Amino acid sequence: MIGTTKLCLTCNKPVKGRTDKKFCDDYCRNSYNNQVNAVCNNYVRHINTILQKNRRIMASLLSSSATRASASQIQLLEKGFVFKYCTHYQENKRGSNYHFCYDYGYLPVSEDRYLIVRNERTDQSKKFARKEKLL
Repeated sequence: MIGTTKLCLTCNKPVKGRTDKKFCDDYCRNSYNNQVNAVCNNYVRHINTILQKNRRIMASLLSSSATRASASQIQLLEKGFVFKYCTHYQENKRGSNYHFCYDYGYLPVSEDRYLIVRNERTDQSKKFARKEKLL
């Protein structure tokens, strides 16, 4: 290994330092890892954008004081709602599942009508509130 110099995986400049070093500096290391993870990150970013848009659509249908509203499927689709994605499900007392995008959710009540709800306190915020009380 004496006499051979390792080259940076990003810019092909000689690498100085430890024998197992792969990059010449932090910039090259970050660039390389961003390129490697770009496909996965873009997929997650795309889905998160859809979830946030769904949340905004449901929030726009509820007034600031209301916790429930009704909307038609056509209304939601015209605003760009995508029914394929949600963050979680929550079962009500009757056994029906609400589909949530973060703190806003919808429940199909008929073929083309949906009940839109806002969950004031999610499970995570309840856990956080309990921890605060203990401190």
